[in-house]
Amino acid sequence: MPLDLKRSPASDPLALYRFRDGLYAVDLIAAAITEFDFFTKLAAKPSDLATVCRDLGTHRRPTDVMLTLFAANDFIAVKQGIYSITPLGNEHLVSTSSSFLGPYYASLKDRPVVKDFITILRTDKPANWGSYKDEKPWTEAMLTDEFATSFTAAMDCRGFTLGPAMAKAAPIGTRTRLLDIAGGSGVYACALVANHPKLTATVFERPPVDGIARKMIAKRGFQDRVDVAAGDMFKDSLPAGYDVHLFSNVLHDWDTDKVRPLLAASAQALSQGGLLIVHDAHLNEDKTGSAPVAAYSALLMSVTEGRCYGTGEMRELLNEAGFIDVRHQDTACDRSIVTAIKA
Repeated sequence: MPLDLKRSPASDPLALYRFRDGLYAVDLIAAAITEFDFFTKLAAKPSDLATVCRDLGTHRRPTDVMLTLFAANDFIAVKQGIYSITPLGNEHLVSTSSSFLGPYYASLKDRPVVKDFITILRTDKPANWGSYKDEKPWTEAMLTDEFATSFTAAMDCRGFTLGPAMAKAAPIGTRTRLLDIAGGSGVYACALVANHPKLTATVFERPPVDGIARKMIAKRGFQDRVDVAAGDMFKDSLPAGYDVHLFSNVLHDWDTDKVRPLLAASAQALSQGGLLIVHDAHLNEDKTGSAPVAAYSALLMSVTEGRCYGTGEMRELLNEAGFIDVRHQDTACDRSIVTAIKA
């Protein structure tokens, strides 16, 4: 049966998303316990992020993801930027406790992803996709036809559930032209035009993904309303003449040093009063949850240069870029949209 991008699935696949998205969380916990004895050190010395990094010899981005995961699961607490151990963490994760679970996690220390996390925390360099030692880094692998095809297909199937929910929540209003920046297969652009009849869209993607997107858009029958423009969002100017921009599952691949210029480029190219939609898995305002999104952030931190962002962080980044009226709305499967208007 043809896929109807105006309808959500009859059954809720949330548990299936959480199994996959949270796959690496246990490895990050094991790395913190077995390699860094992190919880024992924090119990002795509550610290801010910078001090934790200095004391452990780790970098800011992966350490931030680690602290967020632990705070979201009540292993640690944060107040005014200072992290401290919780009763749960103190009883079971501190090595001097009679209930210490360190030996239980020690059997995991030789897992490949545990070893990857130790290296990532110390170097801030992501591991290869799936810990494949013979694979190129993700951004380089995406330039090859074989990897780009398989990766794009993997991300495309998420759109069957995430796309309709995002499209229904998006406040398109009377706007008519969408630019889907780094839009992959184009499934989210297709979902938006399916749910908003006056909308047409362009997927902005670099080769070879642009060619893959054209085929997948045509296969779904949207080629009359969704086209593709070849370009690199980091090197090329964004096309003008659009009153909606979409970053769907894009910003989480990059740290703030690359997110800032992406948002600035959007603000420059977007029509006055235009709408920006950031569709992603977002942490809450103070980055203490949700636990499933914090677990997903661990996976992203491992294989990309990014992580999940909190709604407060997104507001600051968007305001800095010149956007106003920043709003947040949950959609499906731990995802949400953050929307903003070009001032």
